[in-house]
Amino acid sequence: MDSNALRSISYDVFRKTCASHTVLEMLAGKWTYLIVCALLPGRLRNSELAKKIEGISPKMLSQTLRELERDGLLTRTVHPEVPPRVEYELTPLGEELGRLMRTICSWAEAHVPDILEARIANGVAVDQCLQPGRLGR
Repeated sequence: MDSNALRSISYDVFRKTCASHTVLEMLAGKWTYLIVCALLPGRLRNSELAKKIEGISPKMLSQTLRELERDGLLTRTVHPEVPPRVEYELTPLGEELGRLMRTICSWAEAHVPDILEARIANGVAVDQCLQPGRLGR
């Protein structure tokens, strides 16, 4: 299908079978968010990303980087050195997305106290509020 045909289709993220729904699913992943935001200032190597994004496993980092490259959001450059040096950088499409995601990340950081207060007011123990992935258990 050519680019003009793809742009003439009406997409609807609320339809599970729509391609835009699968794009939204990819964007909703926390590792996608963190990798894209980490790359906003500029290119980074795999090891630099791993240091910057606490808690991501090497497998998940590699998998997410491959998906972002596949979807045209970043480029992977292999420099012909020994050992090879690999760098990742956002494409213009990735930069546009990154600016939107950075706004959401900034909102999350600014509203941590509001969210924690609401959780506590709704009976969530303070120690659970501060541990990712522990809510509702």
